[in-house]
Amino acid sequence: MHPENSRSSADNSQIGNGTPETQNGAETRAAVPPSELQTERDGQRSCSATQQHYSLKPKESETDGQGVHWEAEGKPHPEDSTVQLMDTAGSDKHPQTGPVPTAPSGHQGQGFVPPEGGFGWLVVFAATWCNGSIFGIQNSFGILHMMLMKEHQDTTDQTSQFRVAWVGALAMGMIFFCSPVVSIFTDHFGCRKTAVGGAFVAFLGLLSSSFATTLGLRYFTYGILFGCGSSFAFQPSLVILGHYFRRRLGLANGVVTATSSLFSMGLPVLLKKGAEPLGLPRTFQILSLFMLIQSLLALTFRPLLPPGGSTAEGAGTEGVTEGGGAPGSANGGWWRRNMLKLRRYFNVRVFSITTYRVWAFGVATAVLGYFVPYVHLINFVKERFGDTKWEWVLLVCIGASSGAGRLLFGKVGDLIPGVRKIYLQVASFMVLGLMSMMIPQCRVFEGLVVVLVFMGLCDGCFITIMAPIAFELVGPMQASQAIGYMLGLMAVPMTAGPPIAGLLHDYFGNYHVAFYLAGVPPMVGGIVLFFVPMAYRRLQGRQGEAADPGSDPGAEPGADHMLKNCSNGDMLPGYTDMEADI
Repeated sequence: MHPENSRSSADNSQIGNGTPETQNGAETRAAVPPSELQTERDGQRSCSATQQHYSLKPKESETDGQGVHWEAEGKPHPEDSTVQLMDTAGSDKHPQTGPVPTAPSGHQGQGFVPPEGGFGWLVVFAATWCNGSIFGIQNSFGILHMMLMKEHQDTTDQTSQFRVAWVGALAMGMIFFCSPVVSIFTDHFGCRKTAVGGAFVAFLGLLSSSFATTLGLRYFTYGILFGCGSSFAFQPSLVILGHYFRRRLGLANGVVTATSSLFSMGLPVLLKKGAEPLGLPRTFQILSLFMLIQSLLALTFRPLLPPGGSTAEGAGTEGVTEGGGAPGSANGGWWRRNMLKLRRYFNVRVFSITTYRVWAFGVATAVLGYFVPYVHLINFVKERFGDTKWEWVLLVCIGASSGAGRLLFGKVGDLIPGVRKIYLQVASFMVLGLMSMMIPQCRVFEGLVVVLVFMGLCDGCFITIMAPIAFELVGPMQASQAIGYMLGLMAVPMTAGPPIAGLLHDYFGNYHVAFYLAGVPPMVGGIVLFFVPMAYRRLQGRQGEAADPGSDPGAEPGADHMLKNCSNGDMLPGYTDMEADI
């Protein structure tokens, strides 16, 4: 064999193992037995056939960080003999090559270790201020409602309670209604930009409410602007905690939710003793300072991971050519990328889970009368007990007992396995409905305090146990969007409840019928939720029998079942996996 031909043949045979042929290789090759040469030729033909299904993976830069150079058209530099192949035909087989440069992992949570403190405690303080400011203002709306009634009440209008109640109901409803959209913004723009923008919009809403002179304008400034801004500021404050804590995430969430209850206790005192004598415009201006401070504190929401949208784009478009089309298709790549984004952001697969559907619609039914006491309680006290000067104490009792309930039932929920946690929510809704019906029966002020303490405990239980139930029903990969969709479903009944109660007051002249009927939806929702664990076990039993005929149909699903899709590393709150089946 001629030495030049021997070198050329050896170079071709070494593509993929990165071992250049030396000068002595030709002489060694000439001594190879014919049977081995025939095997090598067969391997070359197999490699040629394999190349029909594989194409070179283009790189943007000239080097990939491991010494391999690539040209713009996706071919390796002539001086290198290592070729990285990728499957463009959808094959699951891997090319039989030698050392191939490996790209960095595209999954955001893989191998990530949060700091578990340090700067994270400043983030906890900012999240506490955010939660406390938003829900402290919302839970204190009973005082604002009374001030709005004094300013906008018309003795000739028989629907004044109905019209004024829409101000606070819109603000609370928009917080939940915007939740699915906030999830998209948080994934795409990150926690810091979303939270800063939302807090500033909420600040503008409260500030502009101080200059509004008509009720219709306050629907927009307080109800829409403040409500939407609060939603965009609130949700990232919970997501960002997962960037700084994992082992102490429960502690961080407990500090945020429990400490924020102090705002619900302190703001009624501030509004009644400090802001109310100054008038409604000054009150809105004082409240706007809380959201202005939050827009500055939200700058601390520095994400330790990139937004989720980049992962979907990078991972989902692999194998798509620069021109926007997949190999062999002009528009396939563009359509594929956009469908990937659309399905990732609007993942409605959670509604295919029967138990989740029942749970979500049961909770949405229960909250129809949920916000009624927060809006109409102060006016009810003035009608029942006159001007006692102590009605603000009732709101403080709700805030304090709600904080205690979050700590208590958060710990109790950790001790209850699986979907049996729903029974806590069932009990909270049943007691909440009963206590709402008991409000008109209270003849003394102290009795009303006891009723509201129980309502606050039920409120804390309902809020604390919501996320763990979502994780049990849909798994960790879809829990974030499952919660977002459920909050969106809660928006309409929660918004409609207070105006309906106001309309009933205007029609009957008192709040008796309004509070009686407000207690019915929570009890109906509790009855619906009671059947969710039984349906869940029955469905899991059927799946277990199909997978393993010898398994126990009544057994709880194990971790292997719940976490079977967790293949992309550790999960963080607010992070959603891309569609693996596209």
